[in-house]
Amino acid sequence: MRALAAEASKLASLPAVWIAMAAGVLVPGVVAAITASSALGAITRGAQANAAIDTGYQELAFGVVGAIILGVVGVSSEYVTESAESGGGRQITTSMIAVPSRLRLLLAKMSAIAVSGAMLAIGAAATTMGVVRAVLGEHAPAWGTDDVARLAGVVCYWTCTALLASGITVLTRHGVVPLAVLIANTSVVSVTYLLTRITPLANYLPDMAGVRMFIRNLAGSTAEIGPLTGGLVMTTWVTVLLVIAAISFTRRDA
Repeated sequence: MRALAAEASKLASLPAVWIAMAAGVLVPGVVAAITASSALGAITRGAQANAAIDTGYQELAFGVVGAIILGVVGVSSEYVTESAESGGGRQITTSMIAVPSRLRLLLAKMSAIAVSGAMLAIGAAATTMGVVRAVLGEHAPAWGTDDVARLAGVVCYWTCTALLASGITVLTRHGVVPLAVLIANTSVVSVTYLLTRITPLANYLPDMAGVRMFIRNLAGSTAEIGPLTGGLVMTTWVTVLLVIAAISFTRRDA
């Protein structure tokens, strides 16, 4: 528990983590407000009877960039070389002295990132869906029991994405490459989505499978994947990656 508390304290001390938190909550909320306003305009013009079933949820899929930053920075900060005035060392050295067991250190770090990612997802989901309902008013999609499962899927997706980003960063020991690749794949040009146009197997990549937990009408989908199956596929990807990261972390030099 002390190792977990220490890792949580380190996360809270990183400015980039707070930027990730702000981005994770604000980005999907702002995009949802714009989308909902456009939908409301269409509704008032009689173009459609109600807002789309995925309104708000699509924005939460896009806003996962906050979880990516959280996962990458939570690990890469350990490998940043301090200034000469501070001794020129790295945080990872101090961390290993404080927690000699590498496996326990990694478990504590991943647990802290998972909890933080889940809390961020809850905050983002509450803000985004609140914005959607505030803008659409009576035209907002009716809430039902399915929405509870979908919101749980959002939390699971964001948490798994944060852990996925962390696992990749453990392997690279540098944050620039995983951060650039993962954010670009999420917000600019989704390589994994383009791959689904080539082969249906790409639908089983972690992000494409994971969004099935809460997106009901995935544009251009070439495979039928249920929410539970999507969650299991993404969880399996994350588990395998973390096992590989743990083996690498415990066997190589710091």
